[in-house]
Amino acid sequence: MLDTGGIVLTQFNPLREVVSRELFTVWGITVSNHMFMVTLAAAILLIALPLAVRGKGLVSRGFGNLIETVCVFIREEMARPFLGEATDRHIGFVWTVFFFVLTLNLLGMVPLDKFITLISGAESHLGGIATANIWVTGSLALVAFFSIHIFGMRQQGVWGYVRNFAPNVPWPMVPFIYFLEVVGAIVKPFALAIRLFANMLAGHVVLGTLLGLIFLFKNYFVGAATVIGVVLMSLLELFVAFLQAYIFTFLTIIFIGFAVKPQH
Repeated sequence: MLDTGGIVLTQFNPLREVVSRELFTVWGITVSNHMFMVTLAAAILLIALPLAVRGKGLVSRGFGNLIETVCVFIREEMARPFLGEATDRHIGFVWTVFFFVLTLNLLGMVPLDKFITLISGAESHLGGIATANIWVTGSLALVAFFSIHIFGMRQQGVWGYVRNFAPNVPWPMVPFIYFLEVVGAIVKPFALAIRLFANMLAGHVVLGTLLGLIFLFKNYFVGAATVIGVVLMSLLELFVAFLQAYIFTFLTIIFIGFAVKPQH
């Protein structure tokens, strides 16, 4: 027979905070909490960014100044060294990637479902970390995959882009080089998806596990130590949210650079 601690342990599952949950169905399409968070992130960006950059003066202030500083850093320090004269042509896509991934990561840190539960008194699943879902990160990587190759074809032409997969290679080696390039083209978005998914999933699972210690031990000392650990881990997770958005964007820039500037 299980004691009380054993019962709590068997019922506790830190993955509950990151799994996708069904919210409702519209026209035969099941809408999950992660789909809602993706839509919410898009809506926030569509509203917040135009308001932030809108201003009558030449110099932005407040939040607008912060957004402008981030955009300038991404353009000049991240994109231009790899894209060169093609930077301005593709910087809009790069900015979109960064802010969208960052917004998804930050929204995942807000316990929206817990707030709704406290207010309404009914259990809610309206929240969650969308970038801890491999289907979400895979979709982001797939968008990057198609965009990268479309940019390359627009820059060099379809035949020029395909030909530059194996430039100046002896003809007996051409099939092998093309095979390796195709494999590489597939691995790149796969790496983008797995890296973002794994890092965001791991952080939230650790947070969930730490919080579970409070209910497992029911001890003031353990509770105090757990709260301190959760605060420190939350600060680390905040840093990881920015870091993973930066890495996803930086790798996307590098892949675009390989596509539009094959000599690199």
